[in-house]
Amino acid sequence: MQVQFKHVLAVILGIAWVLLAAGCGMIDDRAQRYVDAPEGEPLEAPEGQSIVRKREAWPIRDVGAAGNAGLRPGEIPRPPDTTADILEENYLLESLDDNTWVLINEVPGRVWPSVSAFLNDKGLGVATDSTQLGLIQSQVANYSRRARDLLEIPDDADADQVTLVQARVAPGIRRKTTEVQFRVRKVDQAPGELLAWESQSQAPELERRLLESFAAFLKGREDNKSYSRAALRMSSAPKVKLLSEGDQAAGIEMAVSYDRAWAEVRRTLDEAGIPLVDLDRSEGQFYVDYRSEEERSTGWFSWFRDEPEPRYTFYIRLDEREDGIFVTTGKAEDYDGSDRSQRLLSTLFEYLY
Repeated sequence: MQVQFKHVLAVILGIAWVLLAAGCGMIDDRAQRYVDAPEGEPLEAPEGQSIVRKREAWPIRDVGAAGNAGLRPGEIPRPPDTTADILEENYLLESLDDNTWVLINEVPGRVWPSVSAFLNDKGLGVATDSTQLGLIQSQVANYSRRARDLLEIPDDADADQVTLVQARVAPGIRRKTTEVQFRVRKVDQAPGELLAWESQSQAPELERRLLESFAAFLKGREDNKSYSRAALRMSSAPKVKLLSEGDQAAGIEMAVSYDRAWAEVRRTLDEAGIPLVDLDRSEGQFYVDYRSEEERSTGWFSWFRDEPEPRYTFYIRLDEREDGIFVTTGKAEDYDGSDRSQRLLSTLFEYLY
């Protein structure tokens, strides 16, 4: 029986070796074709016309040589990371309960002028603002036909109330991002001062449509970005901090509500590809599988098996504090593998911020 097993194993290894060798021969090495490729002609517009946005569809790394002179197959540059260019053109609407905001991959100083421009473009105008508070307040919308149509104010609206819009511009949770929210406010008369921001939305659907319109407005102005020096006074303190004690990371401090922190950690697990085994919102804990690839591997024969089921090996805990939410990680009591809780905390911070 043992001889038969060795014979079968030898056959399997022989077939695998043949397939591997054949695969290497089937993969086309295009390095030489890259070197020999002729340089393209510059893009020119038809006579009498101009190209508004002339740039590469995807980033192309400079090879540092005149054309392909002196370039060898082994010196071909690696493709650049396109994430930055993709995010630069991305205006993402995010929601939590009845609150919706547009996430913009730009610093607040560049977003602030665009919010004012949007309000003016829609007939709302700007009555007052405060860069320190990050608030912009429109004029009364009832006296502008464009503004009335935008906010869906009927012609027979209550004459004892007027409608205006507030915009809140704040640094985002993620690095170098900005979050913009709108509030449609109904008041008894035109205010003579900046109103306090309302945390709860009274018209979530209408405000979401305003944000969609604002995102489309931003896309149309990508080549006309401006910067507000006044907006430099806006708070730029990060909402996510990695705190340390000595040489060890102690936890992540998040200056947001519990609901927002919970949603952000959940998003982070999805983006980082960390298997979620279970969760307990009342206890503020996520139970995850953060074993290393070696610990999850079942050996050489794992090629012929399905992916192993995730198992609870580490936890992520959210605790409410006076200044926000404190996130910590730890190893499951019944898990005897290596302690990777510090690495898990670093991964969370990397994807959160």
